[in-house]
Amino acid sequence: MLEERVTVTVHASDPLSRAGVISHLQHQPSLELLQGQVTTGHGTGTGPGKDRGGAVDPHPDGTAATPGIVAVMIVDRLDDVATAELRRLVRGGEQRVVLVARELREPELMTVVECGIRAILWRHQATPQRLLRAVRSAARDEGELPPDLIGRLLTQVGRLRRSVVETTAGAAVPTLGMAPREVDVLRLVAEGMDTRQISEKLSYSERTVKNVLHALMTRLQLNNRAHAVAYALREGYI
Repeated sequence: MLEERVTVTVHASDPLSRAGVISHLQHQPSLELLQGQVTTGHGTGTGPGKDRGGAVDPHPDGTAATPGIVAVMIVDRLDDVATAELRRLVRGGEQRVVLVARELREPELMTVVECGIRAILWRHQATPQRLLRAVRSAARDEGELPPDLIGRLLTQVGRLRRSVVETTAGAAVPTLGMAPREVDVLRLVAEGMDTRQISEKLSYSERTVKNVLHALMTRLQLNNRAHAVAYALREGYI
C-alpha cells in the first residue's frame, strides 16, 4: 500500500537554513512541498512568497496557512518574534508543526509543549532521515522529542510541582482523574515509543492505543501527545 503524501511548508527567518531544509525534503516522494503564499481555504497563490524551492513564506497579514499540512519551522532560539510565528502556525489546531531548534532555554520548554508542537529536533541532529521521520510522525499526530529534552522537561515539571506544593502549604492539588491504562500508555509515550511499540508492550491493538489517547486528550482538552505527557507529569501521574 502506498503511503499517503504529506504536504509540507518550511518557515525560517534565515534563507540559508530554509534552503537547507528544502533541499532535504523536496526530493522525497512521500512529501509535497507547498509553493507560493497560502491562506486558509484559498490554495496556492502567486504572491511574492513564491520561489523555486517549493516552500512557503509566512503570510504577511498574519493569517493561518492551509489546514491539514505539516509546517517545519527552523529557529536558533525561541525569541519573541519566533514565538509569535509559532503561535500563528498552530492557531486553530489545523497545522501540525515540527520545530527544528538550535537550543531551547528552560522557560521555553512548557511554551513549546503548550503550543501543541508535534515534534522537536535539534538542528545539529536534523539529518534528512530524522527530519523525514519527524514530518511523518507529525502528520500522524504522533510526537517526537529528543531524549535529553524529555529529561529536561521532567526536571522542570518536578520543580514546578514542588513550587506548587510549597505555595499551597501542603494543600491537595486538584486533578482530573486518569484511568490506569491511560497512565500506562502515557508513560510509554514519554519514553519515546510510537503507537506500534506501545501496542506490543501493553498487548493492545494499535487502534486501542489511539482510542485511549484520543479519549484522554479530548476529555482533558490537550493538544497532542506531548501536551498529554506534560500534563501527566505536572499532575504527578508519571
